[in-house]
Amino acid sequence: MSPENAPPAPSRPTIGRGEKVRAAVLTAALAELDDIGYAALTMDGVAQRAGVHKTTVYRRWKDRDALILDALTGRIAGDIPIPDTGDLDGDLRALARGLAAWLGSPAGAAVLAVMLSDAARAPGIAEVRAGIFADRLRRAEPVVVRAVERGELPAGIDPAEVIKNLAAPLYFRALITGEPVDERAADRAARAVLAAARHGGLGGDQD
Repeated sequence: MSPENAPPAPSRPTIGRGEKVRAAVLTAALAELDDIGYAALTMDGVAQRAGVHKTTVYRRWKDRDALILDALTGRIAGDIPIPDTGDLDGDLRALARGLAAWLGSPAGAAVLAVMLSDAARAPGIAEVRAGIFADRLRRAEPVVVRAVERGELPAGIDPAEVIKNLAAPLYFRALITGEPVDERAADRAARAVLAAARHGGLGGDQD
């Protein structure tokens, strides 16, 4: 058979390597979560949707939960940027407002649904949820560290406690009471945390 008459080679994924592949897989994982939920999601399904071989996915992520964790942390990081306004009051208000906007958005609702609604029947979701919140704390803690360096907060304050206390009332409204999670609620949370932090009530030297 001449080369001209040879049957075409089987089609193969055309996505390049590196960041393009990673982005395609993470996007596919989020789409699968939206369409079929956590429990039904598989690595093979994500690979097929992304247009890559499943071995490519397994080389980068050891299992389904590692993939979902990477996808969701990246999504949240993009949706809720970490501010640097130059003062703690501005940073806390911006951070709280960003979280409030995200909690009220379709993307935020979808992520919360993944983290919460499947918890009872999906053992891995607890680890995914813990990883997501740990990543958010790690990203946001520099807001508090910078404030200590500027002399706005007492040395020894616990950055994680500041961020947790900022987010807690907003999550409470979104998940428990169903009250509006708006800029007014965000500003109230920021003022309360700022007052507590300045008086050493969140792990500072005056505890």
